[in-house]
Amino acid sequence: MTNLATDLVATAREYPDRPAIKFAGNDIRYGQVHAMAARVAGQLRQAGVEPGDRVAVILPNVPAFPVVYYGILLAGGIVVPMNPLLKAGEIDYFFTNSGAKVAFVWPDFVDEAVEGAAGSGTRVVPCGPMGPAEGTLEDGEAVTEPVDRADDDTAIILYTSGTTGRPKGAELTHSNIHLNAWRSAKDIQGIDPNDVVMGCLPLFHVFGLVVGLNAAVIAGAALALIPRFDPAAAIKVINDESVTIMLGVPTMYHAILNHPDSDSMDATHLRICCSGGSAMPLEVMKAFEQKFGCIILEGYGLSETSPVASFNMPGRERKPGTIGVAIPGCEMKLVDLDGKDVAPGDGVGEIAIRGDNVMKGYWRNPEATAEAIPDGWFRTGDLATVDEEGYFTIVDRKKDMILRGGMNVYPREVEEVLYQHPDVLEAAVVSVPDDMLGEDVGAAVALRPGATATTEDIKAFVKDRIAAYKYPRHIWLVDELPKGPTGKILRREVKAPEKEAAAEQKAASEG
Repeated sequence: MTNLATDLVATAREYPDRPAIKFAGNDIRYGQVHAMAARVAGQLRQAGVEPGDRVAVILPNVPAFPVVYYGILLAGGIVVPMNPLLKAGEIDYFFTNSGAKVAFVWPDFVDEAVEGAAGSGTRVVPCGPMGPAEGTLEDGEAVTEPVDRADDDTAIILYTSGTTGRPKGAELTHSNIHLNAWRSAKDIQGIDPNDVVMGCLPLFHVFGLVVGLNAAVIAGAALALIPRFDPAAAIKVINDESVTIMLGVPTMYHAILNHPDSDSMDATHLRICCSGGSAMPLEVMKAFEQKFGCIILEGYGLSETSPVASFNMPGRERKPGTIGVAIPGCEMKLVDLDGKDVAPGDGVGEIAIRGDNVMKGYWRNPEATAEAIPDGWFRTGDLATVDEEGYFTIVDRKKDMILRGGMNVYPREVEEVLYQHPDVLEAAVVSVPDDMLGEDVGAAVALRPGATATTEDIKAFVKDRIAAYKYPRHIWLVDELPKGPTGKILRREVKAPEKEAAAEQKAASEG
């Protein structure tokens, strides 16, 4: 394996007339995607882009994304996917930090990108649904064969969410991505050329990019794109395109399940669903599977692991609520605060990972790389338990754990109970400052339409089902919870209303 673009070239030669992308009722075939990507590669070369140069992509899920993505790779460039909703100041940081020479940008976001490029000198190229707008780049000779790259050369720089400071760019190599996509396609999803994969995860996110696009290309399957996730649009695509494989985060399955159109969804072709990004509430999993007659396989990974590290693998026992076992080519273990191994059954530890899926390092940040990979094992920051059969169960993010009066409270455990309440649509459990305990347990809750439960009703419900030190003394109602680009609930953006938190704290101290 050399250049990751070899996967597209090989599939286009074998299946030139098979649909690669399904979009807005149209099919774009593999031969067409290859030809358009080769033209983009020629344009980049003509514009002075050399192998190893960084090229940014600021696009929604439209056919232009795979076209420019593979075009950059064909030319030997490094892809820097970026969230289209970033503002100029954020764009400036990404452009400057990565040293992006060119950026392909959706027309709606060009103004922000141009403002953000003022300091870096990045060339902004407007990009329509099928590729660069006519006349924005001078044509050069099409690059139909991938430029030689080594297995450990960087193919993509994926910026992490930056929960502990400025985002860091995870360098994923050609080998990292190819092997992870191959295992996602063959070992986990069992994709073949007859499959239609739901492309509702954003392609600028590692889950949608590698497990969706790259895996589909390796298998010669079709990727049905939705520019931005909407449950009604997803249901329509599942019906119209006879989708066989769905990839999503828990909130997507939750949204589809609770949408009025779900009663008319034809799930007869849907043979496998994969969930990742955050923990899947068991109540949501059970309800989705019962309604649509399919199974959801839950897995786990991070940008730094290309992304998949573990999965409930087909052909093995499925353990709902776990993230499965380490995938081939990857090792996982638990370590304590001192870096010592935590044996199966011995309680909670931090997940550490090594294997051919672990990133090369953080772009131009050797200090952060050394901190994340101190001994050859990548420290994930996720807390889990592991059983004797190697199945891991996420307890929580190390930084999300609530220390209530010296007792560890893991938000996911409390959220699982909240989701059992019939009136609760969404919930996020977070730390609330407490003068006596240091931290206390709080929960932001969004109710189902027409629900009548009060915060006291919900509090009593949880109190009856969980240890006394764990139940949320502070509950407040919200219309909806903040979510990231994949639909993942962002706990770090959930804050207790100050007045209500103070009142709750007073009541808790008296009760």
